Amino acid sequence: MAAIAPRIAEQDPSAAPVRALLAGLPSGSVWQASRLAQGRGEVCPTGFDTLDAELPGGGWPLGALIELLLERPGVGELSMLLPVLERTRPEQWVVWLAPPLLPYAPALADAGVPLSRLLIVRPEQPRTLLWAARQAAVSGSCSAVLAWMPKIDNSGLRRLQLAAEESATPLFLFRPLDAAGQASPAALRLALTARGDQLEVRIVKRRGPPAIRPVLLHVHPAAVDTQAAPRLGLRQSEMPRSGILERVR
Repeated sequence: MAAIAPRIAEQDPSAAPVRALLAGLPSGSVWQASRLAQGRGEVCPTGFDTLDAELPGGGWPLGALIELLLERPGVGELSMLLPVLERTRPEQWVVWLAPPLLPYAPALADAGVPLSRLLIVRPEQPRTLLWAARQAAVSGSCSAVLAWMPKIDNSGLRRLQLAAEESATPLFLFRPLDAAGQASPAALRLALTARGDQLEVRIVKRRGPPAIRPVLLHVHPAAVDTQAAPRLGLRQSEMPRSGILERVR
């Protein structure tokens, strides 16, 4: 079991017994709160070196709940996940649960995402959505589970975290940005905001010290799709920034 070594144990002379106890623990079993944790679980590289450098273990934690808090859908959140989605093996699925916008197949295909392995589920009841997310996570047949839940209580979050822990499947939960003020058992929480042609990633929660500054990622494709605009009757200014989602008719 990991132990936390407070800074006072390093600075206070009266804490010598504590230091002696910590020194006797097996190597790797002590985590200091001032250091970025190197979790025991497996991780999957995000595809962005600057982001990996800020995440415990150096990537997305497998078998964990990951919250992505958005100022609005289509800021580039799926472009950020493309390196994970394109690594989907032929026998695996990528499950999309209640996406607010339609996935734009040409952009996904151009990015190397296997369209035949995408499974989009739109449950009618919120309770069914939570159940479907848990079942997809524990099935062992998914490379990733993407779920959009505008409202979910702490009990539901704990159930998703437990379901993710039972498998090696990353479970990405998309929520509104204002949910950052709600406590969550998620292993990792990121707030995503569009900043010009970049995506600002602010680490709300990770194991280790608070992040000092946000990470800026170039996630948007060089040529944002424009073909869907005339067909859907949308102005270019209304098109999602990522080119991967398109508005529902």
